[in-house]
Order: sequence, then structure tokens, then C-alpha cells
Amino acid sequence: MTTTLQLATPRLLLRPFEDRDRAPFGAMNANPVVMRYFPNLMTRKESDEAIDRYNLQLARDGFTMFALEDRTTAELVGILGAQTMRFEVPNLPQPAVEIGWRLAAHAHGRGLATEGARVLLTHLRNETTVRDVVAITTPDNLASQNVMRKLGMLPRPELTFDHPLIAADHPRRQHVLYSLELNLCA
Repeated sequence: MTTTLQLATPRLLLRPFEDRDRAPFGAMNANPVVMRYFPNLMTRKESDEAIDRYNLQLARDGFTMFALEDRTTAELVGILGAQTMRFEVPNLPQPAVEIGWRLAAHAHGRGLATEGARVLLTHLRNETTVRDVVAITTPDNLASQNVMRKLGMLPRPELTFDHPLIAADHPRRQHVLYSLELNLCA
């Protein structure tokens, strides 16, 4: 598999992470506004390790969590992509492929997650063997759930779960799950 894969929309470029992305990605992951639906902020080391993992996933799987770049400014505005889940959700067939996004605070509310996810879903459907995807978030993250619905994803209340990588007493432990069959999306 090539690691030079890029996906483009009118406003966005989804591409592998580069060294120039490390500082802005680290700053984004340390921003309480950006990370408000996550259990904690990420350190720069954790952000760098995530970038390394994402680029390895692309080489292995043909998809990953991509750097999300504004095509006009070449600025990193977030992360958007897909990955094989690193944990099991009870009653969900394995291995499950999760799509997800995280945008810099100034990029919120502009429709970028929906725009980027649409081109990603087309890539997954046409260029990989992935046939179903899921997305997860906390019950109070209504903005992400709105993106999921815009993508045609269906809520799966029977698959609501306690995230196994989050402490049992953490208020962000419970997650909702949405799913989509790729052969049904346009």
C-alpha cells in the first residue's frame, strides 16, 4: 500500500501526517475546547505517537486518520479518517472500522467534518474491502451526532456502551454508536 494517498474536496485535503503537523496537532489536542468530549487532554508525546500510528495504519490498511488540511491556507484544521477499532464493543461484529473527526476550535461549525467524511466514505466504499463503518461519541456530543446523521449513519441505541479505555468512574465513559453500510451510501 502507498502512504501518499490524498483525498480532496473543494475546501479540504485529507493526507498523511507530515512532520510540520506535529506542533499544530499537539496544540489542538491540548485545547480544552477541542477536547471537551474526550476524557482528557493529550500530551505532545501522545499526539506524536498518534501521528506515527496513523501513518503506519495507512501503509497497512489503505486508510487511516488523515491530517485535514485547508486547501486555501495549507493549515492543519483537524483530523478525519477511519481506523480499525482498538477495542471491542459488545455485540458489534469484529473487526469494526470506525470513522471519526476532530477539528481545531476555529474550524467548528463550518461543515468541514461532513464534507471530509463524505469523500472518505467514497474512498472506503470504492477502494477498500470495508463494507460497514461505525462512529462513536458521548451522548452529549450533539454536533458529532448531527454529522453522523448527515452522512446517513443510523443510531444504534442497543449498542450504547461503556468505553473500555476510559476509567469506570469518568463522566465521559458512556458512548453511543452509529453505523452505516457502505453499499447503501451514495
